[in-house]
Amino acid sequence: MYDPSTAQIAALSVIRFIDIINELEQPLSVANSAQLARLVREKEIHVAKVKEEVRVIWGDYFKQPQFDQFPDTHALVHSIMLTASKCKQHIERVHAEQLLALVNQFADSFWQTKGIATYQAKSPYPPSEHVVYPDLKSA
Repeated sequence: MYDPSTAQIAALSVIRFIDIINELEQPLSVANSAQLARLVREKEIHVAKVKEEVRVIWGDYFKQPQFDQFPDTHALVHSIMLTASKCKQHIERVHAEQLLALVNQFADSFWQTKGIATYQAKSPYPPSEHVVYPDLKSA
């Protein structure tokens, strides 16, 4: 079963980890240094999850009919991979927001290939960003 929601939740988590990292008191205490190490590790795990989930859907689900419907899919996936790498290398929220926007675009394309409409709503938990959801009532 393919579902981009795992990638979307992971992208939301990347934003949240970056927010928490940037909220750590400066200068870092020993405890906050340990916390920083854990947060960076978790951020990188979630970035890898975004890349893996998108790669699997792109590589296994998308076939020529889907590429014909969304001819920019290869470029979109490549942008997701590059932006995810920026999120691993940096702690600027703007990169993580861009990652979520790209993953949302990918999710929208995915659901459209299945003939399912989508809508956007704020996620119900921090960082409270907009996420694309399938409108399963219309399916």
